[in-house]
Amino acid sequence: MKNRSYYILFVVYAIVVAFVLYVNGVFTGEQSSLVNLAINIGFLIVIGVLFLISAVSFGRLNSVTDELSAFAARLQKEYKESNGKNLWTGYQDRKDAFENEELRTAFNKYRLRVKSLRTKRGIALPCDLEEYINENLLDRVGMNFFNSGISGTLTGLGILGTFLGLSMGLGSFSGDDIYTISDNVGPLLSGMKVAFHTSVYGIFFSLVFNVIYRSIMSDAYEKLEEFLCMFRQTAQPQAVKEDENSAAMVVYQAGMSNALKQILDLLKGNAAEQTAAVERIVDRFTEQMQTSLGADFRKLGGTLKAAGEAQAVSAANAKELLEAVTTLAQVNKSVQLTLAEIMDRQEQFAGELKEQKERLASSCSELSDEITGQLYAFDQMRSLYEK
Repeated sequence: MKNRSYYILFVVYAIVVAFVLYVNGVFTGEQSSLVNLAINIGFLIVIGVLFLISAVSFGRLNSVTDELSAFAARLQKEYKESNGKNLWTGYQDRKDAFENEELRTAFNKYRLRVKSLRTKRGIALPCDLEEYINENLLDRVGMNFFNSGISGTLTGLGILGTFLGLSMGLGSFSGDDIYTISDNVGPLLSGMKVAFHTSVYGIFFSLVFNVIYRSIMSDAYEKLEEFLCMFRQTAQPQAVKEDENSAAMVVYQAGMSNALKQILDLLKGNAAEQTAAVERIVDRFTEQMQTSLGADFRKLGGTLKAAGEAQAVSAANAKELLEAVTTLAQVNKSVQLTLAEIMDRQEQFAGELKEQKERLASSCSELSDEITGQLYAFDQMRSLYEK
């Protein structure tokens, strides 16, 4: 059922509008100030626009929560008719399970997620519908970012009207004596009337809206929780339990072990037969070779033995040669490091020589300049002396 409590806003709004018009003398024809009436009407129009936007968002929120409630009731009915059988198989391929666009999009994302987790033995990991259909979705549909600030906005409008009315009253108040002051009391009271009225209905609207807004959101969250509980009970896709996974793995490993054992036994049997056959062939070949070659065959054996010994000696020599080459490489590496150090020292020495050369050239230049100066001074002194 829809939560129609937000209709109270328009009833209260109509009552306040009628009250403001009556106080300003619209119904009685005794209008005290058109400015006051215009200010009040302006404030009421702003509040009415805010209420209208909130009513639209509350209507959208009601549409979503009503569909959630209807879906939960349908799940409960189908679950009873199926004698407690899980209903997910009937919804896993339904793209139009919900009529509302927001709910349909979220539910389709959930279906795709469940499909991605499916394996041959079932769903590998649990996935809750609350990850997609949750309070954040209701806040977005119900424009919580807008409605959560309406109460403070209404209070702010009341305070703004207060200061505006006081500014109007004090702006028209002037006088130096009791007679002129008494003549300006009327405009001052008129401004205070604006301040008082805007403050009263701004705070009043704020309180009423806050109560209704919290009531609507609380009802929406409650319906969401009922839907999620019913879905988990009747249609939540069940993940494969760890015990079932372990049992399936044990059975699989046992089957693999049995198959490998049979293959190993078969290979052992074939290997034994093949070994026996090869031994028989070798024995017959040896007998025939002994019969045909006789002593020559023994000589061949001796020759092969001598060749094996020569090969062993060659291998030992090759090993020694390898060790010698390794030692030579290490010595060569040490020589290279020593040469590198010598080169570094030579470069350092060359740098020092260059620096000393530059210093010597500088000193010679300074000495030449000093001698030239002294000779010039001596020449001048001699010229003076001759004169």
